[in-house]
Order: sequence, then C-alpha cells, then structure tokens
Amino acid sequence: MISRRTALGLIASAVPSIAAVRSASAADYPARPVRFVVGYPPGGATDILARLIGQRLSETLGQQFVVENKPGAGNNIGTESVVNAAADGYTVLLVNPANYINASLYTNLKFNFVRDIAPVASFNRVPNVMTVNSDIKAKDVAEFIAYLKENPGKVNMASSGNGTSVHLSGEMFMAMTGTKMQHVPYRGAAPAITDMLGGQVQVIFDNMPSIIQHIRSGSLRALGVTTQERSPQLPDVQAIGETVPGYEASALFGIGAPKTTPKEIIEKLNKQVNAILAEPDIKKRLADLGGEPLIQSPEQFGAQVAAETEKWKKVVDFAGLKLD
Repeated sequence: MISRRTALGLIASAVPSIAAVRSASAADYPARPVRFVVGYPPGGATDILARLIGQRLSETLGQQFVVENKPGAGNNIGTESVVNAAADGYTVLLVNPANYINASLYTNLKFNFVRDIAPVASFNRVPNVMTVNSDIKAKDVAEFIAYLKENPGKVNMASSGNGTSVHLSGEMFMAMTGTKMQHVPYRGAAPAITDMLGGQVQVIFDNMPSIIQHIRSGSLRALGVTTQERSPQLPDVQAIGETVPGYEASALFGIGAPKTTPKEIIEKLNKQVNAILAEPDIKKRLADLGGEPLIQSPEQFGAQVAAETEKWKKVVDFAGLKLD
C-alpha cells in the first residue's frame, strides 16, 4: 500500500512533467492543420481577411490554416462551433463586429462571446462605407437623406445578415436621421453586392475590404464612411459624421479561440500574427482593403472586444432591435 507521503511525492514529481508537456506542446504547435472558422460565405470582408492572414500563418508556421466558412444565424453558427470545439489551438475564429453586436441583439444565444472566446490577436479596424448603385442619384450624404425623406421606405438597404455591423450601421443611420429604408438581409456580403450591381437593392453600409474595389472601379458609388474621420483609402469621400454629428460605426477584426486554449498557444499565435501584421506587403494589403494593422497583446484586444460589445449594445437598444 502506498503511504500518504509517497503519494504526495509522486504527485509533486508529476507537476514539472505536466508543465514540460504543456511547454513542449506549445513549442510543437501547430503539428497538424488548423481550422480557421469564418461565420460568413466566401467573398466578404471577414473571409478576405481570414484568407489573407491565414495564408501567411500557414507559410510561417508550417501547417495549413484552413478557412472553413460556416455561414448562418448572423455569424452565430460559426461562433458556436468554435465555442464548442476542443480548446487545443486547432480551431480558431475570425472575430468580427457581429460577435460584439449579437451579445445584445439575440435573446437566446447558447454562448456568451466575451466569456467563452479567448482573444488571441487583433487584425485591424476599418470603416464601413455607405455605398449606392446607379439607381440613386444623390452625390453626398445630405442629398441622400433628402431623397430618403421624399421616398420613405422605398429604398432597399442590403446587409450581410441580421445583426451584422453592415446592418446596424444602416439602422443607426436611419435612427439618427429620421429616415426609413427597407432592410434586405443576405447570407454574406458577396451576394448582397451582386444584387446591388443588379439593381435589386440600392444601398449598403458594407465593410470596406469587400466593397472598395467596386467603388474604385466605378461600378458602385461611395457617399460616406462610418469612421469619425475620412479614410486615407477614400480621401474624397466624406465621413457620415460630417453631416450627421456623432455618427461612428467602425469595424474591429481579429482572431479568437475557445476559452481554455492554453496560454502558451495563444501567446505563440499572437506573436506570429503581430509579426505578420508588421510585414510591408501585409501592411500595404491591409491599407488597400481600408485599414491599418492593429498590433496588440491578447489582453489589449480583449479590452477592445469588451468596449465594442458595450458600444454596439447602445446601438441595438437605440434602434430597438431584438432577434430570437
């Protein structure tokens, strides 16, 4: 029979071994492909960013970061799949504004985003862009507001889904200007833009990465950006706040993991993402997409996630929106 002293000695001797295994696990990570979950279809801002950063992570860490698109329920299906995944670093989430918004928008979520997802690294913060097609003749924000007031409910406003920042940016605009548009949600930005080009819908407050090439080509026209100041990528496009004082609705992107993912793995991913964001080619690509790299620690990103969640709660309450 093992004595109590012997048993305690065995337990004590095992502690360094456990620590060594965890350290070795982090040092070897990743030893197999990593699932990079995006809660939207291919082609939108979240998908573009995930593929850009995921490709470089694959190259620098020697294992594929495989983008897995899991659209549905305003980003909640993809998020819930990561919340419920093994916390071993082999499933990560593209964090986007819907995660902050849905915390107060949906009444029956099976998870709490701030509690259940560990912040890993931020990517960037970008404006949304109020963009119209050729059906709308207004040339600036003031003219568009006047047109909406003359034609209440007749303009179809596309979004990438209920509860996305694309949707809520439009709801905030309507609430602050006393105008009314018909909201038409899509399963992602790509099909929404397709219908914008086809004339089925007339306006979208889309994330800059997925809309900017259509603006630059002239196929769609930008009326205003949702940041407090003008964007360097679209310097001739006014900030909506120039006409609607106090309006601000920028989009924060990053990467998260299941809550109990080992700290060593989170720190390794954070360090690698930050190194990638500092690369000249990636900085240029992010700038082309509409935002500057946002290099932070996991703790700093977590603080921003909490602040964004509170900001969008005010917008949801202001607009009186709730979804089951």
